[in-house]
Amino acid sequence: MTEDFRLPDLGEGLPDAELVQWLVKEGDTVALNQSIAEVETAKASIELPSPHAGVVKTLHARPGDVIAVGSVIITFGDDAAEEPVAEDAPAASAEAVRTPNLVGYGAETRASGRPQRRARAAGGGRRDTAVLDAAVLEAAPHDAIPDFAPVDVAAVRERPRSTPPVRAHAKQLGIDLALVEGTGQDGLITREDVDAFAAHAGLAEAAAPAQPEIEHVPDSLFEAGGATRIPIRGVRRHTADAMVRSAFTAPHVTSFHTVDVTKTMELLAGLKADKAYADMRIGPLAVVAKAVCLALTRTPMLNSSWDEEAGEIVQYGYVNLGIAAATERGLVVPNVPGADRMTLAQLAGALGELARVAREGRTTPAQMMGGTFTITNFGALGIEAGTPILNPGEAGILGVGAVQRRPWEFQGEVALRDVMTLSLSFDHRLADGAEGARFLRDVGDILQEPGRALLFG
Repeated sequence: MTEDFRLPDLGEGLPDAELVQWLVKEGDTVALNQSIAEVETAKASIELPSPHAGVVKTLHARPGDVIAVGSVIITFGDDAAEEPVAEDAPAASAEAVRTPNLVGYGAETRASGRPQRRARAAGGGRRDTAVLDAAVLEAAPHDAIPDFAPVDVAAVRERPRSTPPVRAHAKQLGIDLALVEGTGQDGLITREDVDAFAAHAGLAEAAAPAQPEIEHVPDSLFEAGGATRIPIRGVRRHTADAMVRSAFTAPHVTSFHTVDVTKTMELLAGLKADKAYADMRIGPLAVVAKAVCLALTRTPMLNSSWDEEAGEIVQYGYVNLGIAAATERGLVVPNVPGADRMTLAQLAGALGELARVAREGRTTPAQMMGGTFTITNFGALGIEAGTPILNPGEAGILGVGAVQRRPWEFQGEVALRDVMTLSLSFDHRLADGAEGARFLRDVGDILQEPGRALLFG
């Protein structure tokens, strides 16, 4: 008896996912809910749990394959002998089959059980994604590269097999994984392989003769002149699509407000010095987040969305506070549900956990859905201000600049003070300039005099 497992709907409304790596191989015995594969969608990297306990009979995809939702990716069996299937057995009905799985229902079964593979543009030409996404590309052989010798890059047709951390490590070192020989299971490139290649290349750089110039490198990441071509997919494509949709749908307006936050910084320094609060790790971003939640109670239109289809404005009675986070996979915006009901200490803890999960690349699709207002922290990168783009569907996003020590007018004299610039972008369909200014002033007042938070509510 065999059981097919189809790629489930991962709850994001996305039609496909890319297989990053298998965590099992054919012949392995797996337990129920054991992780069997890592897949990457436009929003997150996810480990798929096994819906069956048994023996892995067939893996229907390879790392790098883009698999349509509903396609069979793995077949399970038991130890009992299986009856052979007659060659003239009737084909499965073309009628859509919906089978329950761990996450949702699979899409309609396709005529072919093989996953789709994204084609690459030849000769650096322009791509027609509507056509290429539906194309099927047969895998060219990927021979092992002995002793780091020069390789015919034109023969490398597939994305090298590796894990996201290894790809990030190679990118940081400036190494093309197509030149690295994998020593892991089934040719998987490990971190040790990358480090070995880096060490070898560094030692051989001075003594090695000049490498012959490659005149043409089709279907690779390189073009003449040293330009690099990076496939647009995953989080990067999702972010680009979302930003373009936001920029050309919502009429953006950005306002700036520079605030003396010396008293807020003194408050945080006092909490850090107090042993009773030292473990809470409350930073400026947590105070800004609390100020945003309080200010939104007075400007609720900035905590709303525009429903074009229904012809309505949806005003939320809660704040799901999104935090834009830069990760190795690209920009993600997970949110803290019910942030308006949290204390300052609870917000600080939630923001810290959210940032840790994002850095580890474990942010789930559910954590990025349902946001109502977003904060982006320019200050973490040492930037004073910017013009942030709205997270699609939201009315406002607040950019938080770096805290800087500047000469500032204080009580009639010039003094060195801690200063921060706030940048608010908002949807002018939902809020006018006066509402944007009121919101910025309210947030700034709380940061300038933290005790004023007692007046809000």
